[in-house]
Amino acid sequence: MDAELFPRSRREIAPGAVHVPDWLDADRGRRLLEACREWARPPAGLRTVRTPGGGTMTARQVCLGRHWYPYGYARTVVDGDGAPVKPMPDWLAALGRAAVRAALGPRAVPSEPYDIALINFYDADAHMGMHRDSDERSDAPVVSLTLGDSCVFRFGNTRTRTRPYTDVELRSGDLFVFGGAARLAYHGVPRVHPGTAPPKLGLAGRLNITLRVSGLGSTRKG
Repeated sequence: MDAELFPRSRREIAPGAVHVPDWLDADRGRRLLEACREWARPPAGLRTVRTPGGGTMTARQVCLGRHWYPYGYARTVVDGDGAPVKPMPDWLAALGRAAVRAALGPRAVPSEPYDIALINFYDADAHMGMHRDSDERSDAPVVSLTLGDSCVFRFGNTRTRTRPYTDVELRSGDLFVFGGAARLAYHGVPRVHPGTAPPKLGLAGRLNITLRVSGLGSTRKG
């Protein structure tokens, strides 16, 4: 993947949805990975998410700012150890704003701060079904960053979980932002490609860092 005939370039997948390859350089990727490892430690650490129907998500998750559970937000890990959720750091909120600026331009940067991070860890067998990010009170763009193994990211439409959709390969360091008309589009991860992470990163599996504006008030901390 280091030497390609056709270098990857910024691509609009749908109006308001943009893929920016290699947005995180290696140094920023390593720093973000180390932060994710700290956030994943208990209390309020990495957990298995259980759905109301009794199923479990194959990707494990840790939250910052506010804790997401199906289907709402809380200040404590209500479906886990009950500990207070870890704070959303200012530098990560600023990274979200910079990502929107890079993908959609300065006019798309929200006036409210990014105050929630959902960090999902995918092992070789994990996947994510088609869903919408609709539990927020804000329509600010969603920011998605990939570290580690590549995946197939399926980006659909706002009406149905089925076609039409576009499959996008997301690699380590890639940025995907969706807002505007695409803010409530269905999306998912049908598969991960094991062993595709950059060797120097030191990560087996995929981390997806998703940044959102809750519209519920700021919970950030330096």
